[in-house]
Amino acid sequence: METPVIIGIAGGTGSGKTTVARAIYDRVGSGRIEWISHDSYYRSFDGLSTAERHKINFDHPDSLETELLIRHLDVLAKGSSVEVPMYDFATHSRRTDTQRVEPKRVIIVEGILVLAEAELRKRIDIKLFVDTPADIRFVRRLTRDIQTRGRSLDSVVQQYLTTVRPMHEEFVEPSKRYADLIIPEGGENQVALDAIIARVERLVGG
Repeated sequence: METPVIIGIAGGTGSGKTTVARAIYDRVGSGRIEWISHDSYYRSFDGLSTAERHKINFDHPDSLETELLIRHLDVLAKGSSVEVPMYDFATHSRRTDTQRVEPKRVIIVEGILVLAEAELRKRIDIKLFVDTPADIRFVRRLTRDIQTRGRSLDSVVQQYLTTVRPMHEEFVEPSKRYADLIIPEGGENQVALDAIIARVERLVGG
C-alpha cells in the first residue's frame, strides 16, 4: 500500500472543522478516506469522581493522549488497521468499545490542537486551520454541548470562560502559523474547499 496522505484540520471550538472534514470526506469518497477525531483520544479518568472529571481542563494538550494517536498514524502508514478509542462526553470517560480504522489513501485528523503538537505535525502532509470569529464559535459550542452532550447553560459558559477561551489563546490560535492554508468561514468557503480537494485528488492520483 502507498503511504497515505494525512490531512490535519485544526481551529477553535465551533469553527467548522467537522464541516470541512465532512466536505473533503464526501468529495474524495469513503472508499479512499478515513477520518479520525483527536477528541477520541481524551485520556481515561476512571480513577476520578464525576465532580472531579468536570473540573478537568479538556482544552489543554495534556488532556489528550496524543502519543497514542501518533502511534496509530504510524501503524496506518504501514498498512495495518488500528482500534481508535471511543469517548463519552456526557460522563467524561472512555467507553469500553473502540472503532476500527483501516488504512486508506487519505486520512483526516481533526481537532482543536492538531497543529499545536510538534510530533503530530510531522505526520501531517496538508495542514489546515479553520478560522471563524469567536462569537460564532461560542454560539455553536453552546448549542452543541447543550443539545448533544447533556450540558447545562451555566456549565458551558463557565467552562468557556475558565478553560476554553484561555486555552484557545494560548495553544490553538498560535498554531495557526503552522497551517499550509487558513480557511476563513470554514465549510462555507467553497473556493478553499475546491482548492483543497483538487490538491488531494492530485496527490492520490485523481
